[in-house]
Amino acid sequence: MKPIGRRTRRWLMRAAGSALFLAVLLLVLPLEAVVAAFRAIPPATFALVLLGFLVAHVAAAMKWRLLLDNRIGVSRGLKAHFAGLAANLCLPGAIGGDAVRAGVAYGSLGNGPAVVAAAAADRLVDLAALLIVSLIGATEMFNPGAETKLAKVAIVLFCAAVVVLYALVQLLPQIYRLAPKLPGRGFLVRLTEALGALARRPLRLIFVLATSIAIQMTLVLLAWWLAVAAGADARIGYWVFAWPLAKVIAVLPISLNGLGMREAALAAFLAPHVSDPAMIVAAGLAWQAVMFAAGLIGGAIQLISREKPAALTTGGSEL
Repeated sequence: MKPIGRRTRRWLMRAAGSALFLAVLLLVLPLEAVVAAFRAIPPATFALVLLGFLVAHVAAAMKWRLLLDNRIGVSRGLKAHFAGLAANLCLPGAIGGDAVRAGVAYGSLGNGPAVVAAAAADRLVDLAALLIVSLIGATEMFNPGAETKLAKVAIVLFCAAVVVLYALVQLLPQIYRLAPKLPGRGFLVRLTEALGALARRPLRLIFVLATSIAIQMTLVLLAWWLAVAAGADARIGYWVFAWPLAKVIAVLPISLNGLGMREAALAAFLAPHVSDPAMIVAAGLAWQAVMFAAGLIGGAIQLISREKPAALTTGGSEL
């Protein structure tokens, strides 16, 4: 009998994690209420949310392409990005999708280090954007209706994120000066180079971060629209605070692309502020369906183009 490969074993472990989270949720919450809330979402709303999701990811593809200095064409950038969305259906976690996206880009660019660095910088900028969006939501939670204060907080957070990204360029190389035997030095060097390239172009850095914040806020509001359609009574400030945090938590490598874990985290954050957490879970599962549909569209694009990701090499070693 052929032994189970490492990738398959990892996938099975994450699938078990997702199954466990979902089982606990459905034990705690009435299944009938979750199903009823899920079925309450009109098909037209689901279709419009899916369309908005796809448009947001077109913008995300262009942002990532900008981090590559526009060295790949628009069509190739879109193919690569949507190939990554398709890969998220079967590979463990968002990083698997990043690897496929990088492989398609590498087939055109032929510069492994640049592709890896752009992917790492893209993830870091998106993380900063998610935290900013969450803090904006927290401000709205405690000061509902204070639009002027909200705008000031958003500007301060944006400036702070730019400063932090600049500081990382200086601080990351110091890690290996203090501990030269730590693993992952090559990756850190590439990440520093990518951030350094952004730091040398402050307007580009500001534009990339602003674009990422706009994309993440759009996705948060689309998910909130699904929740409202499911019957949830979550105030928008609470949702904008909780959803990005649940998304960050879902990146932990213990579930399939966040399935089950995102819904559990979101329900835990919002349970004190909504009348029925079952509707929150239903909205989260509907969002998973949106991501699944987008992944199928990405797979169809890849099938039509009949293009396979290239083996990504960085200085002689494959990633």
